[in-house]
Amino acid sequence: MNRALRPDAVLIQAVIAGALSFAHLHDLAAAAGQSGWKAWAYPISVDLLLVAAWRRLRIGRDGASWTWFTIALAASLGANIATAGLLDLGHVPAWLRILVAGWPALAFLGGTLLVHTPTPATAPEDTCPESEPAPPEFELHRTGTPPVPAPASAPAELAPAPTKPPTPIPAVPAALVEHARSIADSHRKSTGEPITADALTARLGLPAPTCQAIAAQLELT
Repeated sequence: MNRALRPDAVLIQAVIAGALSFAHLHDLAAAAGQSGWKAWAYPISVDLLLVAAWRRLRIGRDGASWTWFTIALAASLGANIATAGLLDLGHVPAWLRILVAGWPALAFLGGTLLVHTPTPATAPEDTCPESEPAPPEFELHRTGTPPVPAPASAPAELAPAPTKPPTPIPAVPAALVEHARSIADSHRKSTGEPITADALTARLGLPAPTCQAIAAQLELT
């Protein structure tokens, strides 16, 4: 269902104010020497700067937004007052001509700063109330029941001791083994008993690891 259009008093008032302000700015610019399309461009420039500053104020109220909003509002109000008969539009003073001629550059600077300057970040409001400290907790025990001792922790499993690497058996030349075997055979023939490892070591006069290797090959005890 289409809603019927109802006149809004505020909207009508805005249209009237905008039209009158637009016309006053045009008349002032034309009186200051800006003829033709240039006179119509001045009220557009003032209104655009005013709208840009107002939009920036709605996002975040910073000093730059208020400054440019005040400048644009002063230009609009100044044109309205100047065309009310207080200023002779046939003989505009030089300082007003200078202001009107320099307005485009000023409006461009203000619009650029308003659009391209980052918006100040607003700190988020802390809506949550401050949490009250929790009351201290008390542990209650029965007087008649003795406290149960905590179970003893299992002893840490001991790591196995590192095994000692076996002593490498030195290589024994075959000729030396045959020499030791002949000594063992001579000892058996002379005594009737096998030679011991200690006796063979004493007969050979070699280092102990070498003699142990020879005794292991000859299977001596």
